[in-house]
Amino acid sequence: MPRRPAPGPVAVSAVAALLSVALVVLFFLPGPDDAALTRDEFLHGLLRDGGGGEGGAFARTVIWEMRLPRLLVTMLVGSALGASGLVMQAFFRNSLASPGLLGVSAGAAAGAVAAIGMGLAAVSPWTAPAASVGGAFAATVLVAWMARGGAGTERLLLAGIGINAILGAVTSYVLTVIPMGFERNAQAFFWLFGGLENRSWEDVLAASPILLCLAMLWPLGRPMDLLSLGAAEARSLGVDTHRLQVRLLVLSTVMTALATAVAGTIGFVGIAVPHILRLLLGAEHRRLVPWTIVGGALFLLACEIAGRHLGGMRVGIVTAFAGGPFFLYLLRHRR
Repeated sequence: MPRRPAPGPVAVSAVAALLSVALVVLFFLPGPDDAALTRDEFLHGLLRDGGGGEGGAFARTVIWEMRLPRLLVTMLVGSALGASGLVMQAFFRNSLASPGLLGVSAGAAAGAVAAIGMGLAAVSPWTAPAASVGGAFAATVLVAWMARGGAGTERLLLAGIGINAILGAVTSYVLTVIPMGFERNAQAFFWLFGGLENRSWEDVLAASPILLCLAMLWPLGRPMDLLSLGAAEARSLGVDTHRLQVRLLVLSTVMTALATAVAGTIGFVGIAVPHILRLLLGAEHRRLVPWTIVGGALFLLACEIAGRHLGGMRVGIVTAFAGGPFFLYLLRHRR
């Protein structure tokens, strides 16, 4: 039986545009957490027209001070995680690589939890994100050292298991040994169970450097295609492979760290989104880089909406339920 051709970029663009509009509309519609609002109040709040009385004023606060920052943070985090997964798969030349599986997300969370446990997060709102970046880089260095000279699927996954275990022990030590009050404990547990509740404009500001990273990654699709042929072949075609690999590793690590800093540990976005888009668009990174950015944002937004309507389930749990079986399928059928 002949294989059906994959849909072209125009078809994928049309579907993505419609899906984007639908998801944004669903995100702003009143949900279970807006039960106190009538639809008229919600509409007045959305339009900021001053109507709707006290209910309209409350709706304006919900939409513009709570819902809109949450939407922007969700899309930034989803884009960062999706793009980071694609970059790590290109860097390690292994389709099962992702920030969560290789311990980079765990490193970011461990750094943030350590900063919270030692009271450093109270010094400045930027301390936890900075510690998150430091932890992510430490994990990335370990992974790169383990994978030097190339790494097969088994070795890479085993390295990820070991690194996740070590970083999990660091996090557990902070939570169980260092005395922390209720507020610090609540902050620490937030990092361990990724979520996007109560995001503010400060979180949007903290996540905004992701846009710069994505802009720097966008033109690297063609060099990533050459790198996938092998380092020697890429060098023969004029690519400075060492510089390219350093840029890819730094961009992926920073994006993962920033995403974890504002949303906690969210897994499987970086492995599910690139694979789905490869099935739709092929393996060319020139095409995959921009679409993974868009696809990551839409995937996490869909998971966030699903979580809201499933009793307020945190988005990290939803992505695990959605991405875990997908990862097992890939592992089972990978040749």
